[in-house]
Amino acid sequence: MKTDKSPTIKKKTTLKRFLLTRTIYYVLPNAFLNFIIAYASFHELGYTHFFSGTQNLARLTLPMAIFLPVILTIDITKRVTAAAEEGTIEFMVDNKLNTKKFMTKFSILHGVISGLLVLSLLVFAQYKFSTNYKLDAMAMAILVGALAGILSVLSVYLPVNKLRKYLYKPFPANTSE
Repeated sequence: MKTDKSPTIKKKTTLKRFLLTRTIYYVLPNAFLNFIIAYASFHELGYTHFFSGTQNLARLTLPMAIFLPVILTIDITKRVTAAAEEGTIEFMVDNKLNTKKFMTKFSILHGVISGLLVLSLLVFAQYKFSTNYKLDAMAMAILVGALAGILSVLSVYLPVNKLRKYLYKPFPANTSE
């Protein structure tokens, strides 16, 4: 029995389609799971506060706002560079790119910026409303789920937008001269 040692042709996809499927894989579970966790936490009391109490909004949103962009930035950068090296997407990665430095720099930057942005929004909302204002549990759970979805989308497209500087389309080998 002979084994066929001919090279297998990998099906290439566009970067846009690749990112769209990855975005769906990230957004749906993150939004759903963060909604469920927030709803289960807030449903106990029936209400929540911004910063006070055992189950407050800041306790759930700040860690999510910091760590979700960090993890997703690292993951999408690894996946795009791996797909480019395997030839499953239409682009190749420039050899000058230090992927570990790129991932570290942008994941920390995205985590800090999103964490500070969410913290400033919570402080602003706390300032606008009274300190004893009770927030509806269901509305805040929906808000946390939506925030997780938005952070997931941003954490996919922002790093790839920066990574595009190092992506190029290889020229096809033209042997018919």
